[in-house]
Amino acid sequence: MLFTIGDPHLSFEADKPMNIFGPEWIDHVSKLLRGFEVVHSDDTTVICGDLTWGMDMAGCLEDFRFIDALPGRKIILKGNHDYWWSTAGAAKRFFSENGINSIDILNNNCFFYEDAALCGTRGWMCPNENPSPHDKKIMDREIGRLETSLRSAADTERRIVFLHYPPIFGKFYAEGMIDVMERYGVRECYYGHIHGAGRRLAFEGEDRGIRYRLISADHLAFHPVRVM
Repeated sequence: MLFTIGDPHLSFEADKPMNIFGPEWIDHVSKLLRGFEVVHSDDTTVICGDLTWGMDMAGCLEDFRFIDALPGRKIILKGNHDYWWSTAGAAKRFFSENGINSIDILNNNCFFYEDAALCGTRGWMCPNENPSPHDKKIMDREIGRLETSLRSAADTERRIVFLHYPPIFGKFYAEGMIDVMERYGVRECYYGHIHGAGRRLAFEGEDRGIRYRLISADHLAFHPVRVM
């Protein structure tokens, strides 16, 4: 089976207790372990960013060892709090050097699960009425990365998109991101990033033929949700 979840926010080596963000985060590592009891060794889970608070690879080794020990294959993508990230190549080397074997990286590529292509990128904040040149530049780059991922799916008909940032939030739309998904026939999009009271503005449902779902860990009560 294929599962997804976002925002585990691990901090085995960083001083970042998550319970300051709400009571649901108390002992959230134990909740994640219980949630992953539904995942088996031959399953795959896409984790949509904000994996660890570590500031560099060495500072989040125990967090990645925890993820590696979770059942099944894990495919990860970058979130806005993944400060450890430099390049996908550097992360792959770090995993290999430390015996971390069950984690793959979704970045300018795609993976395949049964008849589906698993595509995605980090994304960026939905633009407001007057986005800054800086935000526009980052969004354009992320749109390009999503298109690269979708293009690498070749002629696979079912393309599932995983993002960190929501493409729809409140009244704001990341139109360029949505346009790319429409052009490549995407019908399913999963995203994280949103927590707490902000979840009331997170769009879940179908819009312009694409079904969206918020999969932040606290929104899912720390249980990965089945995709297929």
